[in-house]
Amino acid sequence: MAKTQDYTNVMKDMMNAFPMMDQGAFKDVFKTQAQFGEKMSKLVLEAAEQSTELSNAWTKETISRMSYVSGAKEPADYTRAMTDFASGSSEAAAEKMAAFAEIAKKLQSETVELMTAAGQDFQKEASTAVTKAADQATSTAKKAAAATS
Repeated sequence: MAKTQDYTNVMKDMMNAFPMMDQGAFKDVFKTQAQFGEKMSKLVLEAAEQSTELSNAWTKETISRMSYVSGAKEPADYTRAMTDFASGSSEAAAEKMAAFAEIAKKLQSETVELMTAAGQDFQKEASTAVTKAADQATSTAKKAAAATS
């Protein structure tokens, strides 16, 4: 049986090979990305759940209307039953499609908000990381200059 490679140690060794790299910043980026993924998944799953519930309700309504059409009637009543079914189906389709559009619109709006917030968070983190790296580089340069004097 083949063993799966444990990349944890490989990543640790690789990161330790770069002593100037801020391990905390790497962990923060990973944590931020994981949180973003969780929020995005939540939005998508909620929209999928709402769409499924709507589709299920639409199916139940259609089956309910079909039971009336499929029942025994007087010959003249079959035309009326089919006309009523077609009319009801047409109205239901318009209503349900509008409801699906609202679900999609809400998901789109929430996704834009999430992406905007993620962009702002990323910008803050990047600014902090660059400032910290610059401070470390300046400190290292000063130490090196002091050691050579």
